[in-house]
Amino acid sequence: MQQRISARINPEVGMDVLSKAEVRRLMEATTGSLYPLFRQCALAVLTTGSESDSARAVLARHPDFDVRVVQQDRGVKLDLINAPAGAFVDGEIVRGIRHLLFAVLRDILYVENEIKTRANFNEPEGITNAVFDILRNAGILRAAREPNLIVCWGGHSIGRTEYEYTKKVGYELGLRGLDICTGCGPGAMKGPMKGATIAHAKQRFTDTRYIGITEPGIIAAESPNPIVNHLVIMPDIEKRLEAFVRVGHAIIVFPGGVGTAEEILYLLGILLHPDNASSPFPVVFTGPKQSAAYFEQIDAFLRLVLGDEAASRYKIIVDHPREVAQYLREQMSLVTEHRIEAKDAFFYNWTLRIPEAFQHRFAPTHEAMAKLELHRGRPVHDLAADLRRAFSGIVAGNVKEEGIRAIEAHGPYEISGEPAIMSAMDALLRAFVEQHRMKLPGGEAYKPCYQIKL
Repeated sequence: MQQRISARINPEVGMDVLSKAEVRRLMEATTGSLYPLFRQCALAVLTTGSESDSARAVLARHPDFDVRVVQQDRGVKLDLINAPAGAFVDGEIVRGIRHLLFAVLRDILYVENEIKTRANFNEPEGITNAVFDILRNAGILRAAREPNLIVCWGGHSIGRTEYEYTKKVGYELGLRGLDICTGCGPGAMKGPMKGATIAHAKQRFTDTRYIGITEPGIIAAESPNPIVNHLVIMPDIEKRLEAFVRVGHAIIVFPGGVGTAEEILYLLGILLHPDNASSPFPVVFTGPKQSAAYFEQIDAFLRLVLGDEAASRYKIIVDHPREVAQYLREQMSLVTEHRIEAKDAFFYNWTLRIPEAFQHRFAPTHEAMAKLELHRGRPVHDLAADLRRAFSGIVAGNVKEEGIRAIEAHGPYEISGEPAIMSAMDALLRAFVEQHRMKLPGGEAYKPCYQIKL
């Protein structure tokens, strides 16, 4: 039996001065329909550093955990009941974990009480404005900073060699004054932040950002890594992805699995839209020399399904962390010049055109997965949107509770389309399984939640 601790947690700044109406809404939200979501996300934060990628397993290990919002005259406190002892030191909660707990409370409350009541999710502009409002409320947007935020994507289930490489890249980025944004979890989401912390310390940079952007279905399975100092929980995967490309000034893609493939297809689908042809958005695929074959396979798949134009939007750099950082540092000047010329904000990429197909939430039901149009001969960004949905559905079936339940009830998703695309997709997914990129090592063997119709 793992040790448990119960404690009352003092509020973070922003939660210590609330109106009576705000406190009432907060109490209602966290004791009503939002309570399971709040409890699940809070537990994910309290198990920061967990070596699990199963939300169900985490909840099963802590069935007696509870969290309650306690009203006080000047704001709120949190009562943690039977919380994991690893979140505490000598009976006191770790300060970083306390910060992330109140970030969970802040974002869930804001989305429920502000965003969902006034945002127009039927219009592209309404969605983009909602993403902006959530990020601004979380304190992510900094008007005084010139472009320096590098988004790092990659798998949570990567080997030690690849993980060490992500740290080296993060170190080189940090030496050059670049901040890091990831999906906030382990693996390739943690490594760049860990490397950057050392470099930032050597350079005596103090106002540094390690931003983690997640969403409820992901954070429950992939707990935030302990380096994250700005956590944002977006309402769903589509708004999470839009947040990455709106606040990031460049993107690095490390080796990963289906989630990383989804992110790549989302990004390239947007960049291939004609309206974004002249928009500088540096993208680098990188990994150690042992990952060269991985990127060759990704590159071949992208050229097949999206064409050679897609390959022109990214640069592959293998086994050279310093070159990656030098290239991106140089590219920041181009991004800065473009933002000034376009009269766009440094902190939010308003001018980037994101087609509606990438903005609306995709519910990966068996029917929806079967209806995806995975064939060439249509606008390339439309094909990329449906391919992104296919990989998103597989992510849901792998780690999200609603997806796992759907697979248990109805069996694997069936995915069909143009034979050449299906064959390439099947080969790519088989490689992910063989390379253990679908699931953290040490657990049960991966059981596919999909079936490719060849």
